[in-house]
Amino acid sequence: MEKQKGKVYLIGAGPGDPELITVKGRRLLGRAQVVVYDYLANKKLLAHVPESALLIYAGKKGGSQHTHSQAEINQMLVDHALAGKIVVRLKGGDPFIFGRGGEEIEELASYGVSFEVVPGVTSATAAATYAGVPITHRRFTSSVAFVTGHEDPDKKESRIAWDKLATGVGTIVFYMGIKNLPHIAENLIRNGRAPQTPVAVVRWASTPQQRSVVGTLADIAEVVK
Repeated sequence: MEKQKGKVYLIGAGPGDPELITVKGRRLLGRAQVVVYDYLANKKLLAHVPESALLIYAGKKGGSQHTHSQAEINQMLVDHALAGKIVVRLKGGDPFIFGRGGEEIEELASYGVSFEVVPGVTSATAAATYAGVPITHRRFTSSVAFVTGHEDPDKKESRIAWDKLATGVGTIVFYMGIKNLPHIAENLIRNGRAPQTPVAVVRWASTPQQRSVVGTLADIAEVVK
């Protein structure tokens, strides 16, 4: 009897509201035999998973609060797929926007594991939309940049071109930037962004815990405090 071939689905769970997962993502959860899920993926989505499925929490929080390292997660996906399982990697937001999905499929591809990526609603657009802020507007801005607010700490220097970013883009959206907010604002102002530039900071977007505050580039760090 031929061994069943496994497959990995990287599914974007959206920004937090469980109703914002795609129809396809929810359908594939119903087929899963193994689910490896993140801290930012709403746990209510696990109600769509068969009771017989193996659930593995692989959550990561800010700093060093990691249940599993990225290398361990990569290997988990490979091992379960090679064992013939249908594996769902459930990731907050979109798998390919600051979600390390690229690293995971590199590992899967190196082992010849079949995979498919299902896009999700990214938190950058969701947070702005739920806060009532259009990130493009034909009278005000025609460009948007998505930037990590928390670069890899192992980098010797920043890969963000602050001199170009500060004045070259209309709307700038930073992910995971709360700890580095003073540093972000300082870099933008130093490189030419007006201190009076309006800023909104949104946390737990699309959930009942959502909170938004507004200020300017010059004072937003103090407003958030």
